[in-house]
Amino acid sequence: MISDGGLATELEARGHDLSDPLWSARLLADDPDEIVAVHAAYFRACAMIATTASYQASFQGFASRGIDRDEAAGLLRRSVELAKTARDEADTSGLVVAASVGPYGAALADGSEYRGRYGLSVAALRRWHRPRLEILAGAGADVLACETVPDADEAEALVDLVGSVGMPAWLSYTVDGTRTRAGQPLTDAFAVAAGVREIVAIGVNCCAPEDVLPAIEIASATGKPVIVYPNSGERWDGRGWAGRRSFSARLAKQWVAAGARIVGGCCRVGPADIAEVRRACTEREKSGAVSRFGCNSGFCRG
Repeated sequence: MISDGGLATELEARGHDLSDPLWSARLLADDPDEIVAVHAAYFRACAMIATTASYQASFQGFASRGIDRDEAAGLLRRSVELAKTARDEADTSGLVVAASVGPYGAALADGSEYRGRYGLSVAALRRWHRPRLEILAGAGADVLACETVPDADEAEALVDLVGSVGMPAWLSYTVDGTRTRAGQPLTDAFAVAAGVREIVAIGVNCCAPEDVLPAIEIASATGKPVIVYPNSGERWDGRGWAGRRSFSARLAKQWVAAGARIVGGCCRVGPADIAEVRRACTEREKSGAVSRFGCNSGFCRG
């Protein structure tokens, strides 16, 4: 199954300034139609998953803009409604809405999601995540996307909450090599979710494309379907993106061959990239190299 690419990437390509602590979540209040348009662009590129604009949405972040708790809860629900609107307009069967549950560090808007180790206990992280996760779980999405998680402690908190709401979810770490950003071995990090029925896929995102193949091998040992959606290969240096792009459809074919069931992109990966991935993976499927490129992990119908 093909996932989408970077929501913020395409919003910026459409001329939006996202230099705001709320990042793309700002447009949930300011320009929701543009979020629908971006979801639609990825569906036209043959993505089958739309990931909502709730990654950096938090009650604290909305409060800093004078948005009270009730309105903030409504904006979280709106993130799912906008993706569903784009899906309905696409009029294509099998499309999936994934409600993004970003890490605690994303709400701090200081790059903490790439470091982890916030100084909070698992219990404290569970308390922080619960209200937002429960709202998103009740908003009508098909799956929760617990994504860009830098730390196995935060993953433990999220996995506990996913189990309590009884909704399918994937767990995706941001990594550096074969360790989480907080430094834990991926073998241990993936083990956090290995026995949890509600976690229907595990993998990595918002990482270098070169880190994907080793992660697939480690994640596959859990027996769960593997999801991967890395960045373009460029790196954020605090002021802008630097380095060269290495994301490619050729690499995506390698990830599928290695066992990934869901592939897509994250930062700096746009609709044109996703369309190339879809074409490459479709060619691979037609060639008989794989019997079926899709997912039967419980939330998707493609």
